[in-house]
Amino acid sequence: MRNSYIVKIFFPAFAVAAGLSACKGKADKAAHNRQAVHDEQAMDSSIARLTKPVNAQVIAAIPAIQPEGGTRIYASEVNGVITYDTRNQTSIASRVGGRIERLLIKYNYQPVRKGQLIMEVYSPDLAAAQRELLYVAHNSREMLAGAKQRLQLLGMQPAQINEVLTTGNIFYRIPVYSNSDGYILEKTAAGPVAAPSSPAASPDGMGGMGGEATATAAPAPAAPVAAPVLLREGQYVNAGQSLFTIYQAKALVAEFAFPMPLAARIKRGQRLLFFPANNDTAMQSGSIGLIEPVFRDGVNFTLARVYLENNDFRVGQLLYANVPVVYTEGWWLPKQAVWRLGNQSVVFRKEKEVYVPVTVKTGVVTKDMIQVITDIGNWKVAANAAYLVDSESFIKTDH
Repeated sequence: MRNSYIVKIFFPAFAVAAGLSACKGKADKAAHNRQAVHDEQAMDSSIARLTKPVNAQVIAAIPAIQPEGGTRIYASEVNGVITYDTRNQTSIASRVGGRIERLLIKYNYQPVRKGQLIMEVYSPDLAAAQRELLYVAHNSREMLAGAKQRLQLLGMQPAQINEVLTTGNIFYRIPVYSNSDGYILEKTAAGPVAAPSSPAASPDGMGGMGGEATATAAPAPAAPVAAPVLLREGQYVNAGQSLFTIYQAKALVAEFAFPMPLAARIKRGQRLLFFPANNDTAMQSGSIGLIEPVFRDGVNFTLARVYLENNDFRVGQLLYANVPVVYTEGWWLPKQAVWRLGNQSVVFRKEKEVYVPVTVKTGVVTKDMIQVITDIGNWKVAANAAYLVDSESFIKTDH
């Protein structure tokens, strides 16, 4: 009874003491939090600006440069190739429908002479027309002229027709001859035009990641390839079907591939200097005779043709050309001052003690300089962007 009375007295007192202790702990914790917030607010603002991640800004002591402006003249180098003049070409077609019995053309761009035998075609229609000729010659002489004309339209020569009338033997094969001197190309093959070998870099892009900015260059034109013809003996052809094209060797052209930023600055009649890839001393001049926009394999570029006045070149020979171009707009930086991020270009702008990556729009790339379209005239940028990039980081730009 006495023990129960003691418990009833001390239990309320213990509960009151525990409550006072908890309230004091909460007050101490709140005071600590207020002190921490006060300490954070009291942090030096000059230090806070320097605590950003290294992929958003860089603290460095490398030299800073200012962009250069004004009118500039640069000689841009483009790639080219000697190819055939498509204005001087002829086609070879089969005058009769039938089966190819003999084919003498083995590969594309094979040289041929005028009057050379190209192939022989077996034609049931031709054999039937010759039988009609023999029948008319024996039974209806007034229709003989019409029968001869039909055979001539089918491709038979007058001497062959007379031989049929004399001997009574039928020609089951009709010969097909070359109608010009030059180089023969199968119709199903690609024509002798420049073809891209790799994607060209866009004005703001590049083919891949790297420390050195690559020039915005169009793909080099591809030289004609002497591939085997797909036409085979035993195949059937239709009457009037065009089978081959002959490019005359007396006229050649030089085709040059221009990237899009440079193509906008060239015009017909503009002069340029070019030379063979293996002999830079054999410099020649020419004027652009044709400008042709091309979209092939997902690549936009422009072909410019220079019609040659001499035949000192050979088909497939690679060329280089220097084209002087005047630039009046934009700003200019050394190539090493611009870093490429996929399809974006970045410069490191100096802001007090730090360098901050900023995205800019670029234009033409020359041998040593790169054109910046963005207005950066009053900026100071890092002289070499490669020194400010970690190879394992992703640069973050807020501009």
